[in-house]
Amino acid sequence: MTTSRAFDEARGSRVRWWVLGGVSVVVVGLLGLALGPAGPAWWRVPLAVLDRVPLVSIDSGVTDAQWNIVWQIRAPRVVLAALIGAMLSLAGASYQGVFRNPLVDPYLLGVAAGAGLGATVAFSVARGTTSTWPVDPVPLAAFAGGVVAVALTYTVGTAFGRSRSATTLVLAGVAVTSLATAVQTFVLQRNNDVVRQVYSWILGRLTSATWGDVRLVIPYVLVSSIILLMYRRVIDVLRVGDDEARALGVNVNRVRVVVVLAATLGTSAAVAVSGLIGFVGIIVPHAIRLLMGSSNRVVLPLSMFAGSAFLIAADIPGRLLTSPSETPIGVVTAFFGAPFFLFLLRTREARQ
Repeated sequence: MTTSRAFDEARGSRVRWWVLGGVSVVVVGLLGLALGPAGPAWWRVPLAVLDRVPLVSIDSGVTDAQWNIVWQIRAPRVVLAALIGAMLSLAGASYQGVFRNPLVDPYLLGVAAGAGLGATVAFSVARGTTSTWPVDPVPLAAFAGGVVAVALTYTVGTAFGRSRSATTLVLAGVAVTSLATAVQTFVLQRNNDVVRQVYSWILGRLTSATWGDVRLVIPYVLVSSIILLMYRRVIDVLRVGDDEARALGVNVNRVRVVVVLAATLGTSAAVAVSGLIGFVGIIVPHAIRLLMGSSNRVVLPLSMFAGSAFLIAADIPGRLLTSPSETPIGVVTAFFGAPFFLFLLRTREARQ
């Protein structure tokens, strides 16, 4: 009876946290819609949103021109930030689970370097005239670069035997990252006129977010998220070690392949439309673990909510503090993420 009551209390606690996470995303999302250098007064935006709910009529005082600013400029930016934050946090938590290391991030296996190389090549070929292309080549090239880099990492990392796959994957990721970075530097030296565009992309960008970007990234985020959430219980089993997990009937190599591929697919899509946004995949899952424990059944879904809220909130200072110009969102996340990362290192060192 006591065990049943404890189980019910734990489940109720998790549900409360999930509800709190959903509410946080909605509240921060409304703030993201309301705050900006142009458009209606911030307090009118929630009224305007309610006015557009079926069967609800409120005089918000927001003109059609002001609503266009909210709906066509701010709204896709908020939705895209929510999707990317959720994907990077979920991918980071999944990587940390399969590699049994809470300090790894979604870019561990070379996604960032590959995507950066792809974007650099696209900028160099297009020469700043991407608007005249039928399809923007930068997201496509970044996505392809990220996928190819991780495919190369996995090919190299699994070529040294099954028992050392986790370690060799990480080492192969370091090697592929170094190679892609070297090639990117070479391309930039040959095309100095695109350096500004490349570094603007590398620092992360939500400034140019459109509903087209949202439609582009949603399928990848949905597929990746569903797969990773389905495997969250199996990822928990990997915490006991590869040999012990195999003894329990888990196909460790297959699980690692599926999780890595799903996380890579979603991360590559996110990077393709937003550039490189660092630290989200480290600090959000680890903060959830500090609050809720290390069970991936809880950490993975809550990381999605927290990642969405975090990235929406991180985008707000960037568009307000240096108005009319904007601070890249990657700078804001690094400002908060780097001290937190140092705190994690200090905490782990103190425990050892």
